[in-house]
Amino acid sequence: MAQMYFYYSAMNAGKSTTLLQSSFNYRERGMNSVIFTAEIDDRDGVGKVSSRIGLQSDAHLYNANTDMFSAVKTLNQAEKIHCIMIDECQFLSKQQVYQLSEVVDKLHIPVLCYGLRSDFLGELFEGSQYLLAWADKLIELKTICHCGRKANMVVRMDENGVVIAEGDQVAIGGNDRYDSVCRMHYKEALGK
Repeated sequence: MAQMYFYYSAMNAGKSTTLLQSSFNYRERGMNSVIFTAEIDDRDGVGKVSSRIGLQSDAHLYNANTDMFSAVKTLNQAEKIHCIMIDECQFLSKQQVYQLSEVVDKLHIPVLCYGLRSDFLGELFEGSQYLLAWADKLIELKTICHCGRKANMVVRMDENGVVIAEGDQVAIGGNDRYDSVCRMHYKEALGK
């Protein structure tokens, strides 16, 4: 029975690595896995999912206007799909998360979503909020703070490495702009 999974974490927990490994496992068994990633995240090239350990794969793009159900249905009509994998799923809208639930419920294709739970202000992303509410399975991938405790928060830094506490929710970046920290060090970094 198909289900929708939400693999979430702070940054640097291996979400993209896990996605790419899962896709490889499907393909190794002769099954067709299809990867989607957010169009706005072009750090490693447009239409690419990359991990820091060097794994990479091509991906279909989605943006705020993509009807995920229609996109998957069209791809499935061309070639049977055994699994859909979504990288950077925090950027999905409420409607797109619903559309992916329809992929599971009507097309009977498993959907594996990988992304951040919360932003640099400790607020849920829209996609993450609805995945937490509607996914069949929630799986936390863990990373660690510089102190060794579990990192469950993310701080954003300016170009000088100074932690900032304001700005747009979405600002694409990697280790140059963000750091995963435990809640205690998050509060400390923001002076709370």
